Amino acid sequence: MKSGNPTAALLIIGNEILSGRTPDANLNAVAKKLGAAGIPLKETRVVLDVEADIVKAIKGLRKRYTYVFTTGGIGPTHDDITVDAVAAAFGLPVIVHPKARKLLVSHFGKENLTPARLRMARAPKGASLIENPVSDVPGIKIENVYMLAGVPEIMRGMIDSVIADLQHGPLMHSVTVSGLVRESVVADDLREIAARYPAVNIGSYPWVKKEKFGTSLVVRGLSAKTVKQVASLLMALMKKYGVKPSLRII
Repeated sequence: MKSGNPTAALLIIGNEILSGRTPDANLNAVAKKLGAAGIPLKETRVVLDVEADIVKAIKGLRKRYTYVFTTGGIGPTHDDITVDAVAAAFGLPVIVHPKARKLLVSHFGKENLTPARLRMARAPKGASLIENPVSDVPGIKIENVYMLAGVPEIMRGMIDSVIADLQHGPLMHSVTVSGLVRESVVADDLREIAARYPAVNIGSYPWVKKEKFGTSLVVRGLSAKTVKQVASLLMALMKKYGVKPSLRII
């Protein structure tokens, strides 16, 4: 386990994501679930179903972050190669995990455990299983790498199964101040406020609704007191330009 506050990375695996055929629905869910545990998601990558690319990504990410989560590529088909790639990244052989096999027999029935379905019992040697409360087919954990399903409903069930066992960090406080003002109008003032409060992160996000231009200013930090102070300044900033701001606290 790396020292200090925990961090995480997400590796999204699948040709269908990069081709645009399937919109990714997992990034937002993973970020929210980890953030609620004080584990900031620091990096996300999307790679094809290419073993060399997955291996390279796993090797780099697992050394840099406390936890690495993968989504996709642990199903029954020929292009589900996440297990093989992660095993290669660790220099381990792939085996049929005895407990995973029992789960599949219980779920499908011994007579229905086809070679394709048995693929879902494969794991790097020495890996442990991640409970799947949705469809029984388990996810896989090896050291600090967690292999989750690509199907969003199943992925959420799997990550819920492991959250409690992770090292939690301090919670991030967040406040959003929004109003009908163009981002370029408040940019200089915003830069000055950000310079005065380096301990928080201030993000500016422009939007358009019904042909009206607005901006959402998001303050994030570990100190609730400081976040509220900065939020008050942003509220005053909006009012300075004749805007009635709205406030949302997370």
